[in-house]
Amino acid sequence: MTDTPEAVFEALRENNERPYGRPRTVRAEELVEAAEQFDDKGALVTALFELMSAYTYSGEERKSPVVFARISRMWDARPEDFSEWEEHQLYWRYKWVTTALLQVPEVPLAAIERWTGEMRDRYRTAGHGMQPVYAMRYQVAAHTGAGRDEAYDLWVSRPRTDLSDCEACETRHLALHHVAAGDDARALEAWAPVLTGRQTCLEEPFASMAHALTPLLRAGRLDEARSCHLTGYRFARGKPDMAGSIGLHLEFCALSRNEGRGLEVLAENRALFEITGAPLDRLDFLTGVEILLARLAGQGHEDVAVAGPPGRNWTVGTLLSQVRADASGLAAAFDARNGTAAVSARRGARLAGEPLVDEPLALGIRAKAVAGTPRAVPPAAVAATAEIPDDFAGLVARARELSLVGQPAADALWARIRELTQRPGHVHDDRVGPEVVLRAELAERLGFDGFDREEWEPARTAMLRAAELYEEAGEPWRAAAARARAVTALVAANERDPAVDCSTARADLDAEVRLAEGLLAAREGAGSGMEADRCLAILQCAAMVTRHALLAELPEPSEAARADFDASVERLLRAAERWQSPSRASAARQYAADVAARDGALETATEQLTTALALLEEAGQPWRTPRPLALLAQVTMQSGRAAEAVPLIHQALAAAARWPDATLSLGPFHALLGHAGAHSGDLTAAVRHLSEAADRLDRDGADEHAAQIRLELADLLAQDGRQADSVAVLESVLLGGTEGIEPRLLAQVRLNLARGLAALGEKRAAAEEFLRLADVVAEWTDEQFTHTLVACEAAAALARAGMWDAARTAYARAVSSHGVAPRPAPVAGMMREFARLTMADEEAAGLDKALAHLAEADALCAAFPESTDDFVTWYQTGATHYQRGRSYVTANAYDEGLAEMERAIAAYEAGGHAGEEPRAEAVRIAALIEANALGSLPAATARLNAAITRCEQAGFPDAAAALASVRAGLAEG
Repeated sequence: MTDTPEAVFEALRENNERPYGRPRTVRAEELVEAAEQFDDKGALVTALFELMSAYTYSGEERKSPVVFARISRMWDARPEDFSEWEEHQLYWRYKWVTTALLQVPEVPLAAIERWTGEMRDRYRTAGHGMQPVYAMRYQVAAHTGAGRDEAYDLWVSRPRTDLSDCEACETRHLALHHVAAGDDARALEAWAPVLTGRQTCLEEPFASMAHALTPLLRAGRLDEARSCHLTGYRFARGKPDMAGSIGLHLEFCALSRNEGRGLEVLAENRALFEITGAPLDRLDFLTGVEILLARLAGQGHEDVAVAGPPGRNWTVGTLLSQVRADASGLAAAFDARNGTAAVSARRGARLAGEPLVDEPLALGIRAKAVAGTPRAVPPAAVAATAEIPDDFAGLVARARELSLVGQPAADALWARIRELTQRPGHVHDDRVGPEVVLRAELAERLGFDGFDREEWEPARTAMLRAAELYEEAGEPWRAAAARARAVTALVAANERDPAVDCSTARADLDAEVRLAEGLLAAREGAGSGMEADRCLAILQCAAMVTRHALLAELPEPSEAARADFDASVERLLRAAERWQSPSRASAARQYAADVAARDGALETATEQLTTALALLEEAGQPWRTPRPLALLAQVTMQSGRAAEAVPLIHQALAAAARWPDATLSLGPFHALLGHAGAHSGDLTAAVRHLSEAADRLDRDGADEHAAQIRLELADLLAQDGRQADSVAVLESVLLGGTEGIEPRLLAQVRLNLARGLAALGEKRAAAEEFLRLADVVAEWTDEQFTHTLVACEAAAALARAGMWDAARTAYARAVSSHGVAPRPAPVAGMMREFARLTMADEEAAGLDKALAHLAEADALCAAFPESTDDFVTWYQTGATHYQRGRSYVTANAYDEGLAEMERAIAAYEAGGHAGEEPRAEAVRIAALIEANALGSLPAATARLNAAITRCEQAGFPDAAAALASVRAGLAEG
């Protein structure tokens, strides 16, 4: 019911809690009607201001001038109906109307100029400064392009007033002036206070982040561009009043070669197509859409389905045609109104933009797969395109030559051979040797492909088929090598699935080793290089299998497993030296290095890898170096020399780029670089490379590894103070398709996300995330301790969000879980937090409830009298006394409050040096109670003097400074 002014005001307060959008606007319109019935027009004035805000922030700016006209008439008739705040808003919103009139091409330019003239007259009559008037005149000139520089000078040469735009918004307009003049460097310098968060408001820094995206890309400041997109888009997403910003984010996606991400952004903001109440913002949005779609159409994706205006299905081609027509019509309408071509010229300049990076800029977020648009893959991740001979015999000869030395370029040649041999009517070419040998080689290649994809059973089947064909061809060496590789596939399958029977694997492999040794002995001095290499391949398989067996027993392998591995590696080394195969010797040393590193023998691992790399150089096979270089970098990092690891990884990436290998995932290499950057203190490099790693792992389909990397990336971003970026990364992990991610890893992501949302002040979203997490972990019968922790955090988050019923339920669940799996520290912390929040919400009326929570905390602490690593008794006791003291003070029970602070001080003293900082905080509150509530300034000063000296002597200068500041404030009265 809204039958009294008080009821209308209460309804206005409730409506103010809603997000801007159509429901809030409709309710605002209803409340204006309700307020019209009262003789006292105060409620109507307030309701009209709220309706004007609703139109402005819901993309219906064309309606706001009509509302303001009514407000203005009411002011002229009865200014006493306006509060002091509403009077200020009256003059403030003259600027809103100017912006709203510019938004609508049907409003004549002369009418806008008359409006700024009225604004000038109103300000002058009321005694306000003229700077805001000239700021609006500059906005008109910047829009039309007529007299822009002159208007700029008239604006910036005047001092700011209390009706000037906030500093952050004014900074945005200053920076955009420099962008329009082609001076990106000056614009970005001007933007620095906003982009770094020193100047903020309701819309900033988010609006500036959108506008700065292209200048940042042009300047090569890619890390900042990435951050502006992550944080800025997260704020703008779905907001009707930020359609222009969404258009700029779409443009960024096209210019940074993230077209797939752009289609995702478009789908998430499909509703903006239906918002027509702010035509200029709509034009900016449609132009961004057109840039993205034109880029996709240019890549041949005209028929890909995309999200467009509701009511029909759209493709890139059909939506592009529609958007282009709509946007061109709007631009022409503005030009006709303005009498200039400025709007069309700005639009044309945006449409003419080309991508500003050579490869897709890694954003670090997980993008949803968009049907029909394959992810762009950087050149370094694509297999080398070998020169493919036209002659079939030459093709086979070249493939065999490259395969013998492990050149990854051989893959493309074998793929071509397979394609040719499978064509109908293909006739075998006798120049390449027996057909059965070629068939065996093609089967062997299928086996290698299975190894690369970790599809062990198909790999084993293909290798066994190859062995049969080699036997048929009379090549026992190659048959034995194929069978040995089949054994390694069986062992690898057993690692993934213990049900796979590999009980005879070792015996089978030993038989192949004996066969190879016998064949070599029979042909001593007469064997070919290829035959020797096949025997070495069998010995390498043996070393690989014993390595698997040893790793399976870590961290305490048996002496037998270690002896088997050492013997197999030594045997491979001796044979490689005998047959002069440095590449096989390198492989043996890499196995030895891997085991040594896992065993903590880092110096041994380093020596082995250094020798392994030297052997590859001797062999002239640099394409084999990326993996050992990466392993050496890992060992170097484990040795505490992160900075030295960085050039090793760069060297590995350079080799991978020079000799591309489709089977080599570069995601882990970039992850290594990210870890090295983090450990060496270079957070910027760490963020850059972890973002690249996550993107590449996405392309590889390694969802779980990508999620783990994003968890690390989000932690680094949060450490760097970029909490919004961190949350954006974590949110992206929880997009659809999480089936391939381990549930506990997902739970950790959700926990970190909930904490991140809380840190951003998004209390309701944090509480909802905690609730989801609590529901998930409640089903973990083996993780009850985790459930207790999560339930505590969920309860506190729900209480902070004002969701008290759900909070109390979560509180009870946490206490119940604690009874099964005790986690006293988080439970006691939850109880204290409930006491604090109860007092903040109910003030003195909530004292009994708060004291009840604190009594529960006392009882809990009493049940755990001995300190542990997770529960420090003196701290918990002191913190409970401290919160009880604060609760008493809030209820104006100052004597009781001071007594509790004394108890808190005593408890913290028991902590020794570790308790000094919380003790100082308790002293601070005690002194304030004494001086301000109990009138004992000398006692408070004496207390502070003693505590300041104590903190200085204990080495806590910040705590001493805080206490000194309180002392100075009390002295001033």
